[in-house]
Order: sequence, then structure tokens, then C-alpha cells
Amino acid sequence: MKQLQSGRPKMADVARMAGVSVTTVSRFYNEPDAVSEKIRARIAEAARALSYVPNVMAGSLAATRSKMVAVVVPTLNNSVFALMLEEMSSVLNRRGYQVMLASNDYSIEREEELVKSLLSWSPAGIVLVGRHHSRGTLKVLLEDGLPVVEVGEYLDGAIDSNIGFSHRDAGRRVARHFANLGVRRLGLVLVALPGDRRAADRGAGFRDIAREDGLHLEEFTVPERASSKVGATAFGELMSRADAPQAIFFSNDMLCLGALFEAVRLGIRVPDDVRLCGYGDFDFATTTSPSLSSVRPPDREIGRRAGELLLERFRGEGAPVSIDLGFEHIVRASG
Repeated sequence: MKQLQSGRPKMADVARMAGVSVTTVSRFYNEPDAVSEKIRARIAEAARALSYVPNVMAGSLAATRSKMVAVVVPTLNNSVFALMLEEMSSVLNRRGYQVMLASNDYSIEREEELVKSLLSWSPAGIVLVGRHHSRGTLKVLLEDGLPVVEVGEYLDGAIDSNIGFSHRDAGRRVARHFANLGVRRLGLVLVALPGDRRAADRGAGFRDIAREDGLHLEEFTVPERASSKVGATAFGELMSRADAPQAIFFSNDMLCLGALFEAVRLGIRVPDDVRLCGYGDFDFATTTSPSLSSVRPPDREIGRRAGELLLERFRGEGAPVSIDLGFEHIVRASG
């Protein structure tokens, strides 16, 4: 049967591949019980083969884009993404665009499901976090041809446009800072959620410097979402080891906060006995005692630039770009 050559697959392509009429395919999506099981199987298989997603805004609006921008983030339980979304929404709202938000729970398979569902609403553009996506996600986005912005990481070979920074460089920067202070025993507390590649990259950068400088490294892997309770547990475990670290990098500020609480409970002095640094530069980092060192990602700037870039593309201006915004390593009293 004839395959789709280019562009987003249409209902007529599915009908042609399944050997049925367009009306039958339409009925399959709108009144599935009115189509025989055998025909339903043929249509479903054709739709999968073509990565077809139905347009729920069909009819008079079928040939147009909506005034909606779809955004898929790994989690809603993280202020890093909240700041980015707040700024992006503000930029888009001023030009009459609304944000439709979804969370993939750090799963690229779930992201693919969400992207296909969101495309059925004919969004004007879509924003994804990170650089790791399933083949199915890449296929439907490339075929659709709408503006896509991948945020949070700086990368080569983006789907379309990209705005972010190197998480590996962030890990390297913190480790280099500790090494320059004369630290010889490092600690790393790392969230190991399967889809959190950005935290993994920060850990990889931290290990780079430990290896290059011949520093001892003790690690604690967090198999669950970051929390102060887990951070306290990780800190206590690391500090009980024979080669207890003199400085510890945490992949999230909540973990670092828990470590600070546990240090007080154990009578361990920060930064005299051990230095601490987190990631995210959450609001509480400046108000703890001692204040917490952290890596500050450019969340608001990422959101603003993503919104502005999308508006340019909607106007038919500009071209795909990759923007490295960098990050800040904020050194405070904790080290």
C-alpha cells in the first residue's frame, strides 16, 4: 500500500492504507462500536504505522493552528519548572496564546502518549524538557512540522530549536570549586529516577573532575524523588563511612536542606567539617543557617526566551536556533 511521503499524516492516508473509506475511519474515531472488530483492527494498525493522530478540532478549523502552546514537563513537583512556566506563560499570554500543560513523570514513553494527544488539538507550537525522546515522539513531531523548542539542556541536533545549558558543566564547576579549596574526599548525592537525565549529567560532570584530579569520591544514590528526609538519610550514611567526604554535592536543594538539618542533629559543623552545595537555588537557600551554596539554573530566562522564540516563529520570522544560557554557581556560607 502507498506510504505517506511527507507532512503530517491525514485521515485519508489511514483510509488508503487500511483499504476503507474516509467515512469509515471517521466513524472509527467517533463511533467505534459502529465499525466491525476486523475493520477496527485494520484502521488501528494503519494509524500506528503512519503515527496518525486525529485532529479533534476538525471541521472549519482543521486547516488552522489553535492559539495554544503545548508544554510537557517531567514533573509538576519542582519549582525549577514552575519558574520557567510562569515566565513563558506571561510572554505568550500577552499575545493571546494559552499554555496547555502536561507531566510525563520522567517517562519518554508517557511523553510520546502525551505528545500524540496534544497534537490532536492542533497546537501552534510545543515545548519539551530535555533532549531524550522516544523515536515515536521524534517521528510525529518531524512529520507535523510545527515549531518545537526543547528546553533545559543545551544540545546539538535538536528537533527544531533549543534553549538551555550544560548540566555536565554544572557538575564539573562544583567539583572544581571544591578541589580548588583543597578538598581531597568528595561526596555525591544523586537522584536516580530513570528519566532524570539532567541530574545524571550533573553527576557525570562531578565524577569527571574527581577522576581527573585523583580525588576520592563517595556516592549515595537516591531511588526516589528528592526530599529533605531523603537528604538527611543520605548525609548521615555518607558521613558514617570510613572515608567520609569533606564536601558533598547534592543534585537537588531539598536534599541539601535535609543534609544541613542532619548535620545539626549529628553535631557536624558546616562548612568546617564538611562543605555542602545543592542545585536549583531554591528560595530557602539564602535563609538557612548557614546559607546554602547552590547552582542556579536560568529558569526564568529559559521560559522568557522560549516564549519569545515561539512568537517569532508564529509570525513567520526567524529560524531554528540553539541558545546556551549558561548557569551560576552561587557560593554561600555552606561552602
